[in-house]
Amino acid sequence: MPAPAVFAAESATGSATAAATSPVTALAAPPVVTLCYERANVRPWRTEDGRGLNFELLKLVGRRENIRFDFQSMPWKRCLAQLKANAVDGAFAVSFKTDRREIGEFPGGATPDIAKRMHIDRYILIRRKGSNVEWDGKALHNIDGAVGAQLGYSITDLLRSLNVTVDEGSQRSDELVRKLLAGRLAAAALGGSDARTLLAGPFGPQIEALPKPLVEKPYFLLLSHRLVERQPDLARRIWDAVETERNGAEYRKLEKSELPVAGKGKQP
Repeated sequence: MPAPAVFAAESATGSATAAATSPVTALAAPPVVTLCYERANVRPWRTEDGRGLNFELLKLVGRRENIRFDFQSMPWKRCLAQLKANAVDGAFAVSFKTDRREIGEFPGGATPDIAKRMHIDRYILIRRKGSNVEWDGKALHNIDGAVGAQLGYSITDLLRSLNVTVDEGSQRSDELVRKLLAGRLAAAALGGSDARTLLAGPFGPQIEALPKPLVEKPYFLLLSHRLVERQPDLARRIWDAVETERNGAEYRKLEKSELPVAGKGKQP
């Protein structure tokens, strides 16, 4: 498993004497911070092959703080399990749930600091065209079956609080839509970016989004308990840099170029 972020005191081939006489060799190597992310395309935030705004933001953070991020893609449940076991140093992008504090540390702790978020996104309810499933912002109506959600996603807690049967047996958003169209689900709860992609794709003519979002929430970089405990200054620097770079001109330019493509201002 990847080791937690460490600082190198000197080069493996150098010596203490040489380091003392050469300021260049005495410089610490950049810490390596291993981050896992969901192996799925969630545009514009991230793709399976390491593209998207989340990666661009973290690259800016790494450049600013002289940190090397090692990105590892894996199924979401495994990513969170690896973080809980301190086998990786962090995971992104993670929405807040109280029980996720057992897995890792949010910036701000029990009340996450929204200023240090990576981005904000929403969950949308998708139904078959012609369905009379409704969401009035407080309750679901005309639900004649289970509501689907992706495995390990935080929206399942909200759905259960609405007293509906939840099917979280799918890892991918397109799997949920196929189950919906096959009549195995009454509706599907999808992240806003996933919903936009599916509505614009081949399934679009057969599905529709309800106008009110189920919920809108910030997403954070969740760091491991071990990293925060052993290197609190490094954790603080990373979270502070996320806020600084997200508000910086370079990232804002990237965000402006990507979000309209994903449907900003035209969200379902």
